Amino acid sequence: MENFEFFTPTRMIFGKNTHQQVGKIVKEYGFKKVLVHFGGSSAKKSGLLDAVTGSLEAEGIQYVTLGGVQANPTLSKAKEGIELCLKEGVDLVLAVGGGSVIDSSKCIADGAGNPDVDVWTYFRQEAVPARALPVGVILTLSASGSEMSASCVITNEENGFKRGFNSVTHRPLFSICNPELTCTVSKYQTACGTVDIMMHTLERYFSKTRDTELTDRIAEALLKSTVEAGRIADKDPDNYEARAALMWGGSLSHNGLTGAGREFFMQVHQLEHELSGMYPSIAHGAGLAALWPSWARFVCPSDVNRFARYAVQVWNIDMDFDCPMNTALAGIRATEDFYKSLGMPSSLKELGVEEERLEEMAVKCTNMGKRTLPGIRELGKEEMMEIYRMALGESRVWRSQPQMDNGHRSLACPENTKETENGCNRQAQKYTQVLRQGNTP
Repeated sequence: MENFEFFTPTRMIFGKNTHQQVGKIVKEYGFKKVLVHFGGSSAKKSGLLDAVTGSLEAEGIQYVTLGGVQANPTLSKAKEGIELCLKEGVDLVLAVGGGSVIDSSKCIADGAGNPDVDVWTYFRQEAVPARALPVGVILTLSASGSEMSASCVITNEENGFKRGFNSVTHRPLFSICNPELTCTVSKYQTACGTVDIMMHTLERYFSKTRDTELTDRIAEALLKSTVEAGRIADKDPDNYEARAALMWGGSLSHNGLTGAGREFFMQVHQLEHELSGMYPSIAHGAGLAALWPSWARFVCPSDVNRFARYAVQVWNIDMDFDCPMNTALAGIRATEDFYKSLGMPSSLKELGVEEERLEEMAVKCTNMGKRTLPGIRELGKEEMMEIYRMALGESRVWRSQPQMDNGHRSLACPENTKETENGCNRQAQKYTQVLRQGNTP
C-alpha cells in the first residue's frame, strides 16, 4: 500500500426534500450573494430552480443566475460566469445540476478567486489556483462524483482540448443530495451516470499497486452495488432506494476512498476526454462505455490476476484454474454486456466517430508527444491508436501483441483464449493457489 492523504471536507446533506434547506444552509455560512449556476430548461420546467431561489429569498440571500451549461462544459461559459461573479460581488457559487454544472462552477470559482490569472493556465498545468470562491452543490444527476471530488474538467472550444486538473479548491463546501431529483433523469442519462460511477472505481481498481486488500473490498462492494442499483433504476426509474444507492455510490467513487493507498492514472478517462473534446455531443459516460472493453482487453495480459479477481469478486464468475485468462476475459465481457443492457454503445462507430480522426485524438492525448499514460501497461501514441481502433471495430486482433511475463504472446480475444493458456498459467500460479485454499488475494 502506498502512502496517501484522504481529505474529504465536503459537508454532505443527503435525503428526501433536502434541497429545500439550501437557503438556511447558505445563511449558516454567512454568504450574502450567490451565483446560481445551472444547465438547460429542465431545472426551470421541473420547478427546482424556483424552489432554490425561493429558499434563498426566504433567508434574505441575494442571488444572480446563469444557465446554459452543456454536457462537456465549456471554457467560454465558465468565463462568462467569472465576469458575472466579479461584476456582482458574488461570494458563493451554487451549482444546481450534474457533473457538467459542478465542473463549470468550480472553474468559475477558480477564475473569480484569481481574477488576474487566465483560468485556462490551470488546465494547462502552468499554474495552480491560490484561492477560489467556495462552491455549494445541489445534485440532480448521479454520475461524476464532482460533488465531493477535487477534480474539474473543462473543454476549450477554440482548440478542442478537454482538460482537467485536481485542486483542494475544487472540494465543494457542501453538497445537497436528494435522490428524488434524479427520478426524472432519462434512461440514457441514468445509464451514462451508472457507467461513470463504475469507471471512477475501475480506473482506481486496476492499479499496479498491490497489498490494498481493504480498499479492494470497498471498491468491489461499490461496483456490485452500482450494478444492482443500475439495473433496478433502468427498469423502475422511480425506485428511491436504487436512486439513493447510485447517488451515494457516485460520491464515494470519486472522493478518493476507492483509490486510497493506490497509485493510479485514469487512462480510459484520458482517452475519452479526447473523444468528447472532439465530438462534444458524445456523453462522457457513453464514451467510457465504448472505450473501456477495448482498453481492458488490450492491457489484460499485463495483469491477468487482477482481471480474474475482478471477474470472480464483482461478477461471480467461476474461476478457471487451468487458464485464468478465460476468467479475466469473461469479466470484461460481463461488464460490456451490462453496459449494453443499459443501452450504452459498445463501439466508437455507434457514436459516429470517424477512423480518420483517431490519430488526431491519440496525438492530443499525448499532449502533442509530450507524455505517455502510466498504468498496468504504459500507453504511448501507438498503444492509444490500437485501443481506439479496437473500440471502432477496425481491429479485433491486436496488431501489437503484448508480452506475458514468461515471454509468450497473447491474442487476448474472447474467441482465441486457448492461445493464451501457456502465457497466462505462470502469471496466475499464486492467484490460483490462494483461491484453492479458500481465500481471495
